[in-house]
Amino acid sequence: MIKLASWNVNSVKARLGHLLDWLKAASPDIVCLQEIKCTEADFPRLEIKGLGYDAIVAGQKTYNGVAILSRQPAKDAIAALPGDGADDQARYIEATIGDLRVASVYLPNGNPAPGDKFDYKLAWMKRLEAHARSLLDRELPFALAGDFNVAPANDDVYDPAAWKDDALCRPESRSRFRALLHLGIADAFRALHDEGQRYTYWDYMQQRFETDHGLRIDHILLSPQATDRLRACDIDKAPRMRDKPSDHTPIWCELA
Repeated sequence: MIKLASWNVNSVKARLGHLLDWLKAASPDIVCLQEIKCTEADFPRLEIKGLGYDAIVAGQKTYNGVAILSRQPAKDAIAALPGDGADDQARYIEATIGDLRVASVYLPNGNPAPGDKFDYKLAWMKRLEAHARSLLDRELPFALAGDFNVAPANDDVYDPAAWKDDALCRPESRSRFRALLHLGIADAFRALHDEGQRYTYWDYMQQRFETDHGLRIDHILLSPQATDRLRACDIDKAPRMRDKPSDHTPIWCELA
């Protein structure tokens, strides 16, 4: 069994203790991280290596940044989403680990919407869809895991009416997310859970976590070959309960 997880850590240096404790407790085989907020040179490889994980990193100073941690070596890595050579934001990294192709995804937030940032988000999602098509053409098991900054349906938002005009919930964002799924890719959580009000993100303000006013915006998307191996998927709220946590919490799945 392979345990694959994704977590927007909201600064790997600020949350390093939380990350190391969670790696020990949850013991995932592969972890996709987002918003590491550091360069590759500043990534805490030694501490993570001490727990048995290699790391590949696409970072930038202060903002964005993604990484993949794995017990097996990562091969054939790419450190940017294909389709726009001028895009210098560190939001995508992909590699083969064992027989699984894995990508850590940090999709643009897109606010304020409408506007240039929202246009960038939709264009980025279109590039992701095109790249997903190319991965599907290779007929290999793959996972796109990360912070997609999209709540796919009203059941994934604590207050749909209040969020309807936000870039995370606008119909254009949801349409582009559905376009990915319509390729034959599965939302691992929804494949095994039909209940609403299960969230991966809670804002720091106004006791959002304590009142469970959250959104499900972190996802693991699986190719058909990976979906056939899906045995479990859930959200681990424990890291969000800690002192000075990330505003996101891990989501994980198990593949036979």
